[in-house]
Amino acid sequence: MDRDLAEVDYVYMWADGIHLNVRLEEAKACVPVLIGVRADGSKELVALKDGYRESSESWADLMRGCARRGMRAPVLAVGDGALGFWKALTEVFPSTREQRCWVHKTANVLDSLPKSAQPGAKKAIQDIHSAEDKQHAEAALKTFVQLYGAKFPKAVKKITDDQTELLAFYDFPAEHWIHLRTTNPIESTFATVRLRTKVTRGAGSRTAALAMVFKLVESAQARWRAVNAPHLVALVRAGARFERGRLVERPEAVAA
Repeated sequence: MDRDLAEVDYVYMWADGIHLNVRLEEAKACVPVLIGVRADGSKELVALKDGYRESSESWADLMRGCARRGMRAPVLAVGDGALGFWKALTEVFPSTREQRCWVHKTANVLDSLPKSAQPGAKKAIQDIHSAEDKQHAEAALKTFVQLYGAKFPKAVKKITDDQTELLAFYDFPAEHWIHLRTTNPIESTFATVRLRTKVTRGAGSRTAALAMVFKLVESAQARWRAVNAPHLVALVRAGARFERGRLVERPEAVAA
């Protein structure tokens, strides 16, 4: 949390918070965590902090600290739509684009539908985020609205209200889509943390909880693989344009 970030460039970032039992306190500890993708395509733990729930102030405090230490604004941030993270991101790094996690969004939509409608709706949602390009995704979204909008307008609104943020990943390299449409890179690491804390029945204190999360994430980091087509990450930072997932304009062409 004290290291200089001026020499590190995180092009993509995933954000999520993990809630842990603290044996000596009634309230759960919440540790907001940021994981980034460097310009060479490698993934790295950026920062984490003892926070209060997942409030925008906890996230803003974490990101202000990163900015003070010299961190550049990421090009794209990925997270759950319910996070106070987004309000904080707009305050600290307003130029960063937003991508909502499709796993969280799908679960949220299905929870608001009757069980009989869930299998069909899940397939229709899958057709949106697994489409071959943004144009086909928008067509699949229209189909979803036609199928479920009349009977379940509130469920459909959960997707249509966030359409821009849900489809943002399509503006990036196709090789990166699998990494950018969900928070799976951070969730899979959290699964290890939850397993460990279940065995120990929670941490003894908030400080111990923070230390435990840090050590487990640091250990997991050694096993993280780089994103697909890592050479394209630097082009994303340089402002290259991608259409249907393919590079159409190199940075030098933009400058010219």
